[in-house]
Amino acid sequence: MAKILLVLYPDPADGYPPEYARDEIPAITAYPGGQTTPTPEAIDFTPGQLLGSVSGELGLRRFLEDRGHTLVVTSDKEGPDSVLDRELRDADVVISQPFWPAYLTPERISRATRLKLAITAGIGSDHVDLPSAIAHGITVAEITFSNSISVAEHAVMQILALVRNYLPAHEWVATKGGWNIADSVSRAYDLEGMQVGVLGSGRIGQALLRRLKPFDVKLHYYDPHRLSPEVERELGVTWHPDVRSLASSVDVLSIHAPLHPQTENLFDDELIGAMKRGSYIVNTARALIVDRDAVVRALNSGRLAGYAGDVWYPQPPPADHPWRTMPHEAMTPHVSGTSLSAQARYAAGTREILECWLDGHPIRPEYLIVDAGKLAGTGALSYTVPEAES
Repeated sequence: MAKILLVLYPDPADGYPPEYARDEIPAITAYPGGQTTPTPEAIDFTPGQLLGSVSGELGLRRFLEDRGHTLVVTSDKEGPDSVLDRELRDADVVISQPFWPAYLTPERISRATRLKLAITAGIGSDHVDLPSAIAHGITVAEITFSNSISVAEHAVMQILALVRNYLPAHEWVATKGGWNIADSVSRAYDLEGMQVGVLGSGRIGQALLRRLKPFDVKLHYYDPHRLSPEVERELGVTWHPDVRSLASSVDVLSIHAPLHPQTENLFDDELIGAMKRGSYIVNTARALIVDRDAVVRALNSGRLAGYAGDVWYPQPPPADHPWRTMPHEAMTPHVSGTSLSAQARYAAGTREILECWLDGHPIRPEYLIVDAGKLAGTGALSYTVPEAES
């Protein structure tokens, strides 16, 4: 029998919800491009419930315990005395989310002598040290596409929030008791006609491009894997040969690239300095793609007019993290991909992967990041590691 360790974010401050704002959510059966949504044999939850917190347990307890397996659920993941560190030593499977990641460092992996499978309930497995997973024969999988549209919608919202100066305007009426129109519009512009760039044209990047096109903006992108001429014509999007060309050409830049050695700290003082004065950056990819303090300096100097996103490092960030207090920001916790709608999909996908793994069936290639000692499936397209290149 297997021991499954599930690391999830804490329940709401007011307690696990006894009821929800809506009675149902739309049923999505396929993603753009035709990939089907997760297809487990069954689910033990109602779509639209809060599944991503500790009490939600991703709807896995009955399924696993009925099969005789052990499920340990915790939100305690920091430090050598954390539940994560204590329970990981003899766990066969560890599951966590990008929003509350169980960082599987080389040290943790070396101590987890029974670990065979690491599942990301969502998209983005950079919290797992992939070279160590490869070296130890650990399979790494994630629920590809499960929350891509969710993230794209969040990015659209944050682009508009920055450009239209929404949060300061809301603050005037909601918390300051004012009606300060001039203050509210002193940094507000129309998105229409702006040059908007997307770094990374994978599932999320393409979804964002499609959602921005009706705003009558000029669309740009960079990705080492260029879109087909047909898609470029359909979207009216201009490809750039490198990141600097893209960054220097746009008014708004939305980041949708994976984190790997080539993208870590990519947006430093020099690259941000090459952008137009008064540009905006939205980052719903990974925090380490930008230099934390370079962003703060650019906002303070006016080089950037605004910065938004929902990714931080580490997660959760400390109370004194400078992004909490920097000017002209529209940050949120890492919530873009964990809407109640997305949770239904990535919980079902997690169960699908577990069913396959426990029954000895192949895991869908689109879910695989590392398998059989090498990058595999989606991982081979999205990540680079030295061991895989040698």
